[in-house]
Amino acid sequence: MNLLWFPFLSLLLSAAGAPYNLTKTFNVKHYGAVSDGKSDSAKAFQKAWDDACGWEGLKPKVLIPEGRFLVGSLVFQGPCKGRKVVVQVKGYVVSQADLNAYKTHDWISFRYINGLLVTGKGTFDGQGAYAWPHNNCRSNKKCRPLPWSLNFSFVSNATIRGITSINSKNVHIQIFASKDMNFQYLKLIAPGNSPNTDGIHVGQSENIVIEHSIISTGDDCISIGPATKNLSISQVWCGPGHGISIGSLGGGKDEGDVVGVNVKNCTFTGTTNGVRIKTWQESPSSSSAYKLTFEDLVMRNVDNPIIIDQKYCPHNLCSNKAPSLVKISKVKFRKIRGVTRTKNAINLVCSDKFPCEEIELSDIDLKYSVAGDVAIASCVNVKGRSFGSINPPSCI
Repeated sequence: MNLLWFPFLSLLLSAAGAPYNLTKTFNVKHYGAVSDGKSDSAKAFQKAWDDACGWEGLKPKVLIPEGRFLVGSLVFQGPCKGRKVVVQVKGYVVSQADLNAYKTHDWISFRYINGLLVTGKGTFDGQGAYAWPHNNCRSNKKCRPLPWSLNFSFVSNATIRGITSINSKNVHIQIFASKDMNFQYLKLIAPGNSPNTDGIHVGQSENIVIEHSIISTGDDCISIGPATKNLSISQVWCGPGHGISIGSLGGGKDEGDVVGVNVKNCTFTGTTNGVRIKTWQESPSSSSAYKLTFEDLVMRNVDNPIIIDQKYCPHNLCSNKAPSLVKISKVKFRKIRGVTRTKNAINLVCSDKFPCEEIELSDIDLKYSVAGDVAIASCVNVKGRSFGSINPPSCI
């Protein structure tokens, strides 16, 4: 474009009511945030977001600069006036350790936003070690759930890239009722014995991509809940943790189907499970999980590499042991190799009411870690086919 056009273009934009400056940075320190790691800077963070969200330029940016910032509960809510809001994290953001500082299930929540980029090499520290001793939900039905670190609810057209989350009190990243989101180059880290610190939980969302990430937690690296559609997971390094799990499904009424999950080119190291589909033995209503593909996976000393468990019922929570009403079909396990620490490397246990259908095993090579012994496969209520070389020998 001829440079002589720029003054004329500016006049046109001005006449149309458009701002001259299409980008603007909202630095949290300019709003009073203190980088000493002791002063609560939540109000400064909130004001910076509110101003950025309300700015009518093309790409407003909330900047969290280098430094250590202590913040309590935050809600970054839209809709915003700009086309895309950027949150650039350069610093170290630390949560309040006191659980009384949280009135909701979130530490930092992004809600009702269309167009979002959260990026940078910064870190979110949930200070979970102070909270994990209070995780008593398995024994106390009236327990107070611990807050998730980052929650994305009703968010669309978003990219979350390059950030680190450590020591979350509960789930690191929660995705709910969202669509068209990409999660890339993340590091989600918590001790292997930390309770319920799932890396990413996805539920009631569609068109989600998770890729090129390291997830080391005390629970599922990625857990997939009901009403999830078109989820792609690739180049994820998982371990320690409980692997990548679809479910548990069937615990609630009219949950919604899980459709179109693809897990590809991932590595599991020292996890208690590899890839797993689990449904409650009792279900108040029927649902389905289908078009699920697990392909090109490496298992490094994994306890249970391939699992379908439709008799899931931990802590004796099921009363009458009725069969699962979740229908599982069109599941492909392809090109999965490595070492299993348990003899039963492939364990497919499907519903007595709705047997699994169109299950595929192809090119599987799982060696048992015990010298001189071999792994086995077992199937219950499974219909499908096997292709190529299968080790252990196929049970289908």
